[in-house]
Parts: sequence; C-alpha cells; structure tokens
Amino acid sequence: SADESDKDFVAETRKSRHSDRNMTSSTSPDFTEDGRLLFAGPCEFIFASAKAGDLPPIGPPEIAFAGRSNVGKSSLLNALTNRKTLARVSHTPGRTQQLNFFALGGPPPRLRLVDMPGYGYAAVGKEKVANWTALMRDYLRGRASLARVFLLVDARRGVKDLDEEMFELLDRSAVSYQIVLTKHDELKVAERAQALAATQAALAKRPAAYPELVFTSSQTGVGIGELRAAVARLLHERGA
Repeated sequence: SADESDKDFVAETRKSRHSDRNMTSSTSPDFTEDGRLLFAGPCEFIFASAKAGDLPPIGPPEIAFAGRSNVGKSSLLNALTNRKTLARVSHTPGRTQQLNFFALGGPPPRLRLVDMPGYGYAAVGKEKVANWTALMRDYLRGRASLARVFLLVDARRGVKDLDEEMFELLDRSAVSYQIVLTKHDELKVAERAQALAATQAALAKRPAAYPELVFTSSQTGVGIGELRAAVARLLHERGA
C-alpha cells in the first residue's frame, strides 16, 4: 500500500541521509504544508522555447526538471501538480523537444516550472540532439531566475554516463541541482537502499549538487510531498 511504501521510504532515507549535521530536513511541517498549498494553486502552460534566443522574459523564480528520456519526468510533473495532463506522457522517448514553461500559483504566479528535453534517446538525429544540447546549455548558463534544476534519475538504472555529463554541465554552470530518484514502486526494499547509497556516492564530489535526495513514485505518491516541500523551502530561502 502507499502507507507501507511511505514507511519504507522514511526508514530508507533515515539510514542513507547525508551526515551533515547542519542539514535541515525539507519535510519539516511548515514546508510540507507550504508545498501542498503552492502546488494546489493554478498551473498553466505559458511558453515554449526551441532556441536560446526565444526564452520568455525574466519573471518569478524558475525550477527546471531534467533527465534521461523515459525517466518518468512527465508523470512526475503531473503528480507534483495534481494534474493528469499538464505534461504529456508518452511511451515514445524524445517527445519533449523544447523548453516548456508553466506558471504556478497566483496571480501573479509565484514560480515557473520548466520541462526540459529528455536526453540520451539514440533514435533522435544527431543534429536534433545537438540543438537540444545547445538550448539546455544556453538556458542553464544564462538564466538569472533559475533557482534549481531537479535532475531525475531512474532508480532501476542508477547514474549513467549521460547523467554524469549533465552533472558536469551543471557544475560548470554553477547551477544548483538536486537529484530526484524515480520508480520507487518498481524496486524492492533492499534495492531502494542500494539505489540511494549509490546515487549519494556518485554526488559526493559534485560542488553544485544539493546533498539531499528525494525518492519518488508517481504511481503511489511516495516522495511527492517531500519534493513539494523542497520547492517551498527553496522559495522561502530566496525570499519569493
């Protein structure tokens, strides 16, 4: 059940939590409720950018969601916002081919969600991959309103070379990023603990990586509240 999965998740997270004593939990009651209220507000598609020179004007803080194709990004965005069709869910990788911007809350909106193209889909032509890569690089390096990138990693697969390349790009761009593990419901309890430990090890020397991981399932809802709380805390820290 979802309740049992939540208990498993809490136990695993406590075992694998980063050892930094100064770390504050993103699941504190205040931010959990703030996160729930934030994502209960209106959320609308506002803009799509296919090239760096065609980005919307700077506005409220932005958080971007990135990850390999078929990592479950669209499903997570829909679960996060309590909507079924905010982001298009497709069984065909590579369908998101631009930066899609969504306004959350308000009016005026408190936040923008940015759905980035999935990377690593081999069947897409090299020219298109190059265009997507340039778009993401330009956005990450030059967007003053970008508060954090939530980088999704399929817990069943672990951190792959293309994920490491994305870590490197984010580190070089000095963009804060936080790892969100997906597919919690598709792993056994022991496998979940292993996935957390392996991902933390991969991030140990990454300067721009936020130390806390969020383990999620769009199917059962595990970790969705924690992710909302992390976003709410981020807005609070930025005074937004």
